[in-house]
Amino acid sequence: MTAGTQPPRPGRITLTRHTIEQEHRHPDSTGDFSGLLNAIATAVKIIANQVNRGGLAGLHGAAGGENVHGEVQQRLDLASNEVMVAETLWGGHLAALASEEMPDILPVPAPYRRGKYLLLFDPLDGSSNIDVNITVGTIFSVLRAPRPGEEPRLDDFLQPGVTQVCAGFALYGPATMLVLTTGDGVDGFTLDRDVGAFVLTHPRMRIPEQTHEFAINASNERFWEDPVRRYIAECLAGRTGPRGQDCNMRWVASLVADAYRILTRGGVFLYPADTRNADRPGRLRLMYECNPIAFLVEQAGGLASTGRERVMELAPTGLHQRAPLVFGSRAEVERIERYHREPDDRSFDGSLFNVRSMFRAGR
Repeated sequence: MTAGTQPPRPGRITLTRHTIEQEHRHPDSTGDFSGLLNAIATAVKIIANQVNRGGLAGLHGAAGGENVHGEVQQRLDLASNEVMVAETLWGGHLAALASEEMPDILPVPAPYRRGKYLLLFDPLDGSSNIDVNITVGTIFSVLRAPRPGEEPRLDDFLQPGVTQVCAGFALYGPATMLVLTTGDGVDGFTLDRDVGAFVLTHPRMRIPEQTHEFAINASNERFWEDPVRRYIAECLAGRTGPRGQDCNMRWVASLVADAYRILTRGGVFLYPADTRNADRPGRLRLMYECNPIAFLVEQAGGLASTGRERVMELAPTGLHQRAPLVFGSRAEVERIERYHREPDDRSFDGSLFNVRSMFRAGR
């Protein structure tokens, strides 16, 4: 380049270029991490194709069995799990992996080289929505293997969310997207099918602070704790209630779709603790869903909580442990946590329907 010549303007930034440039900031980098992300991206492309062809390929409907959680497995659940395993197991980047669809961890077998990372994933989040053509996705979390070179064991995976090296999710919708963080903000990539590459389209994503939307499965209201009933009742009361503003409820029943909406438009998502089962107060999986989504949300300026404490500080006790999850715009999550800390307000009737009637009556 001659004196005074400007450097060439960068073209579109692909996921491959992005991860390699990130690794250039670390002189000791070996390339293993970028290799792992590229393997995950390849798996996402294959799964996206299977989702798009589901009915044509005979992959719609139940597979006829149940997973470790007692849930009916969809054909695409199993197909997506097979793809994630096949694309990530052989590259030499992982010591072991774990999936929501498998009961135990899967160490990398011989003759493949074992790497320094652990991978956890939900291969097809929201798969019950497949047959009605609603956006679904893949969620993943990357940890460092605490004992590299040794035989992997279950305890290696039981790390709190704050130790995550990377987390992300793929969206299989009108566009195929990959949203991820390595602890330095959140970036969104869209699959350009003409060239077969993920291209950076949503750099430095931030959750808007002001919001008028909330997401919750209102059919579970009878099982909620009073702090959650109070919060939702106030949202439903609208501008005549204590919030002084009208709110909209959104509920896709696909965690990745709800998370992406909050990353782009703000809001709050609640799958709170409930009273259905004292031994299982939460419904979402801590390792496969809560921790990776919490990492993304916090890196985008939001908060992720159980309602009482930070999700990523929970000490895991099992591979398939469940936990409550509340995440989204910071002020809303802080309000929900405050309601959990406050003493019971005996003047508050926890029924949503009674609260709505109270405000209609002008009380």
